[in-house]
Amino acid sequence: MAEQVSVPRHIAIVMDGNGRWASKRFLPRVAGHKQGVDALKRIVSACPDRNIKILTVFAFSSENWNRPAEEVSGLMDILALALSREVPKLMRDGVRIHFVGARDNLSARVKKGLEEAEAATADNSILTLNVCFNYGGRWDIAAAAARLAAEGTSITEASLSAALALAHCADPDLIIRTGNEKRLSNFLLWQAAYSELYFSKLLWPDFDEAALDAALLEYASRERRFGKTSNQVVSVSAAPLP
Repeated sequence: MAEQVSVPRHIAIVMDGNGRWASKRFLPRVAGHKQGVDALKRIVSACPDRNIKILTVFAFSSENWNRPAEEVSGLMDILALALSREVPKLMRDGVRIHFVGARDNLSARVKKGLEEAEAATADNSILTLNVCFNYGGRWDIAAAAARLAAEGTSITEASLSAALALAHCADPDLIIRTGNEKRLSNFLLWQAAYSELYFSKLLWPDFDEAALDAALLEYASRERRFGKTSNQVVSVSAAPLP
């Protein structure tokens, strides 16, 4: 019998399908990314009502620089506009934002916007929103290992976990990918070790509160064993509280 678990504390989302959403409507791909921002706003607003404390989203991967220059430029413009428009609402809603990823090759304007958004929301505690921008799971692991080596710190599972870009929060309980693709695409490779995976056929701009609830319902039906047997999990869950 599967243990009925609570809503995940931390969910992560690969927001896939913006370009295909636009192409199906004979629109430029950047139009899909704009609609994707609206989808993200819906999910950010929905999380606190569902007792989700941490939301991590894959906004721009380190491999996305290989996309057409026009699309990359459009994505940067969307990010800058979203920051200027949405930070006041994040403040009102108690959302703390972290931008996770390399910043070396970002423009001064974009870097300044990221820093100001993080500083403005630093004291918020209703929801932590991690935006993985110019991020890759392999980059994250390699950068953490290099930093530990430079410090002369032994590289262990514990020290590496503490040096990763998402060390400020627990690993995701649930990873959702939209767009009917079934892979992680270099997202949270270390942190996903025991995450439940859920794949949605919906393109990201069409993902809404009902789609989120469907993913949460599926998650609640699963038994998370973390290497143990089903009997061990049931025994622990049935044990009386001290």
